[in-house]
Amino acid sequence: MLILTTNNQPLILDDYQKYLDPAVLSKIQGLELQARLIVEGYVSGLHKSPYQGFSVEFAEHREYVPGDDLRYVDWKVFGKTDRFYLKRYEEETNFSLHVLLDTSESMQYRSEGAAVSKLEYARYIAAALAYLVTQQQDAVGLATFDTQVRNFVNPSTQPSHLKQLFHLMDETPATGETAMAPIFHDLAERVRKRGLVVILSDLFDDVSSLLMGLKHFRHRRHDVSVLQIIDPAEQDFPFDEPTLFKGLEGMPEQMTDPRSLRKAYKAEFETFLDEVRRGCRSLHMDHFLIRTDQPLDVALSHFLTTRRQRLHSG
Repeated sequence: MLILTTNNQPLILDDYQKYLDPAVLSKIQGLELQARLIVEGYVSGLHKSPYQGFSVEFAEHREYVPGDDLRYVDWKVFGKTDRFYLKRYEEETNFSLHVLLDTSESMQYRSEGAAVSKLEYARYIAAALAYLVTQQQDAVGLATFDTQVRNFVNPSTQPSHLKQLFHLMDETPATGETAMAPIFHDLAERVRKRGLVVILSDLFDDVSSLLMGLKHFRHRRHDVSVLQIIDPAEQDFPFDEPTLFKGLEGMPEQMTDPRSLRKAYKAEFETFLDEVRRGCRSLHMDHFLIRTDQPLDVALSHFLTTRRQRLHSG
C-alpha cells in the first residue's frame, strides 16, 4: 500500500492497476502525480525491472579478464570464436531522452467513447517516460510544437527540471495547424547530443514530407521512436447517423451521411497508417500505433519491451 498526497488530502493506493486506466487518471489533478501512478502501477505488475536496457546502449566488445562480471559475457560470440568477450555499454549518465510533443489542434480531438483526448493521452505517456528516465538519474528534455516549436527545454537530471516539464505539458494548449517537415528539421538541429528521441503525435500531415523531416533525425544519428497517438473513432469510424464533422487545423465543417463514406474512409485511413509504418521502418525507426482506448500499461510495455529487445540484440 502506498499513500500519496493530492490537494492536501491523503490518497491510498491499494490497487495500482486501476490507475493505468486513462479514465481514472483524467480525474486526478496534477501530471506529476499521474506520472508516478502510471509508473508505479506499471512496475508493480512486473517481475523484472522495466528500467533495464532502457537507457543503457550497447557500445562494443572487449576481451574477458579474470574478475570480470560473467553476466556481461556475450555467449553468441563465444560460440563462434571459443573466446570470452564482454558486452560494454555506454554510461547511463550519457543518456538523454528528448520528448517531442505535438500540441496542434487535431491532438485535442476526443470522440464520445474516449475517456481522454489524444493530447491528454500523449501527456500521460510523455510524463511516465520522463519519470522513468529521471529515476535512472538520466536526463530528459521536452519540445512542444504546432505551427512552430513553442517550447524547447534542454535535457537535465535535476528534480526541479521534471516539475518544469510537467508544468509545460499541463499548460500548453492544443492550437494551430502543423507542418511537421520544417518543425522536425528545426528540432533535429536543436537536439545536438545524440540520444533517444520520442515523438508523440497523430502525424496528420503529408507522409512524404513527414518522412523527410524524420530523416533529418537519423542523419544526426539519433535513436528515434515514433509513437502515433490516434482516437479509436478515427480508425473505426463508428458513426451511423447524419453527422456534422467539425474541421480541425483550418478544415471546414461538413454535414454528411457517414454510412455512405465509411468504407472509403477506412481504406484511406489504413493506407495512411501503413505508409507511415513502412516509412519509419525504412528509416530504421520504431513505430508504435497507440489508441487512446488502450490501457497505458500495454502501451508502455510494448514500447519498453521492443526497445529492450533491440538493444540486447546488439
